[in-house]
Amino acid sequence: MASQSISARQRLIQAALELFTTQGVSNTTTRQIAEKAGVNEVTLFRHFGNKHGLLLAVLEESAAFKDLGESLVQRATPPGNVYQALKDYASDSLHTLERVPEFVRSVVGEADQFPAENRRALGRGLTEANRYVAQYLATVIQQGDLNTYLPAEKLASLLNGMILGYAVIEFTSEFHELWEDRDDFLENLVELFLHGAMSTAPQLTKEAVIIKEVADLPGILVHKILQNSRKSGIEDYALAYLLFGAGLSVSEIISLQRSHQISDTQGLILQITTPTLPRQVPVNQWILGKHYGSHTNNPLIKWLKSRKDYHPAMFIDNLGNSLSESELLQRWKIWTQDLLTPQGKPPEITQAQQTWCVEMLMRGVSLEDLSILTGCDRSQLQPYARRAKEKAALEAAIRLDHKPA
Repeated sequence: MASQSISARQRLIQAALELFTTQGVSNTTTRQIAEKAGVNEVTLFRHFGNKHGLLLAVLEESAAFKDLGESLVQRATPPGNVYQALKDYASDSLHTLERVPEFVRSVVGEADQFPAENRRALGRGLTEANRYVAQYLATVIQQGDLNTYLPAEKLASLLNGMILGYAVIEFTSEFHELWEDRDDFLENLVELFLHGAMSTAPQLTKEAVIIKEVADLPGILVHKILQNSRKSGIEDYALAYLLFGAGLSVSEIISLQRSHQISDTQGLILQITTPTLPRQVPVNQWILGKHYGSHTNNPLIKWLKSRKDYHPAMFIDNLGNSLSESELLQRWKIWTQDLLTPQGKPPEITQAQQTWCVEMLMRGVSLEDLSILTGCDRSQLQPYARRAKEKAALEAAIRLDHKPA
């Protein structure tokens, strides 16, 4: 008797899913479901109460998206091709949705007619699917295969939201020209996550974030660049000083205003005003073992005191306008002309920021504190932590030669 009851219940759920899929929820009647399941309506009402009770069971017992999520998690260990894994997950999810277009239309278009319990069940299902994707992303982030400034849970929500949004648009409209075809959507979706949302941090430049090996500059080269900038003029010296003494990006430096400096008895601080994460950054007087003035008398203070104009920008060009990124890059080329890194390449301006991050860690700043100063999460800073440990190990080995035998 129990087996017959279970069998009837499962047949009703399967029949409901098939009819909901082909006809939609509103166009499906309980009589149709009962007839397809080979039972009478009384049996349906006894098990589920009504059609929405049956829909609730369908939503709660469907394992399609759970299976997709579990499959994605399994691809995280050992790590493989993240691009392909995400694309396959998105593609498989769309295939699953495309098999039930009428059901998707009904759930989207008629959700306001469903009881609250049904809407909660749908929300729980989406949350469970999201949890698996977040678990996968958290694993590959921890393994260093992805660098991101957003939590894995938020990224998973964005990914699944875009996939569902695509399905809704495709099932409810035509000739929208938002994308060429499904493959076009999938490729651009994954590219966005790998090279857009997952690689561009609010503060560190894109080049600084996506690297897996930090290319910080040696002290002798840094001091040579600072010397060259000093020869180019007082403003150039101040610019180079902030690159190596505050770890700011090009865009942050040119956005500085005179009013953004905060000087007190403890030191010189700059207010960084970004739309995503405003923060304060100290300007260090010690750079790779050499002293560059004090917090009341340093290259930046000297430049500001020399100003005779009233322009609010902290740095200006020869015409008295706010300094542009291209102008700063051009000045960097002048300071670094004929200089080469240990790798035999011309120094890049982004390496100044990398050098500052490594130096802060070498001088005892914790990864947590550096995260606050840069506005980046700990996972993004892991390459810098590894590089700092490498340098510390080299210094420890070198010190052995200075110990008496």
